[in-house]
Formats: sequence, C-alpha cells, structure tokens
Amino acid sequence: QVQLVESGGGLVQPGGSLRLSCVASGSNISLYRTGWYRQAPGQQREPVADIRSGGGGATNYANSVKGRFTISRDNAKNIMFLQMNNLQPEDTAVYYCNKVQSWPLYPWGQGTQVTVSS
Repeated sequence: QVQLVESGGGLVQPGGSLRLSCVASGSNISLYRTGWYRQAPGQQREPVADIRSGGGGATNYANSVKGRFTISRDNAKNIMFLQMNNLQPEDTAVYYCNKVQSWPLYPWGQGTQVTVSS
C-alpha cells in the first residue's frame, strides 16, 4: 500500500522560504517521474515542478515558480523535496506530491498548507 506524507508547510511572509518534504512508502518513487502539485482555494490542482526518474533526473517547473522553486529527490531515502524561495501570496495553496504523467497515480496524501501573507 503506497502512502505519501507531505510536510514542511506553514505561514511565511512574502519573500520568505520554506522546504517541503514528501516521504513515500510502499513504492520506489525514483522509478517514476514525480513532482509537486498545488491547489489554491477555489482552484484546480496544478503541477508545480517535477523530476524525471533515475539518479540524474531532469527537472521541469511551471513558469510561475521557475527561478524560485527547486525540486530534488533523495533516492536512497525515498523522499522528495521542494525548496521554495521568494514566496509570494499567490503561492498560497495546499501542496501535494505524486507521480507526473505516469498512471495510475498514487493515492493522494493529505497535503501540506503553505500560506504566504504579511
């Protein structure tokens, strides 16, 4: 049974930083293209960043976060990270991790809330 547990969210002022973690159990996430999604209130869930399978996984970012967010993965520990710098109010959302363009997706975790506000 695959389980994803996201953590690291919180309340931060504009310009601040957070590091999100996604701990996966029951599946080796390095075998798949995986990434982060976010869902703002009243909005659909959208992809934010992803990393290809394998050790030297290429990365891809949504234009809205390019240059501010960095995705990485510790294959040995089966954990994925999202370093978020220069956070802005529009980054406020619940952040989730999952496969990207690889079906079936894992069961969604509970997500982690990121709130950017002064």
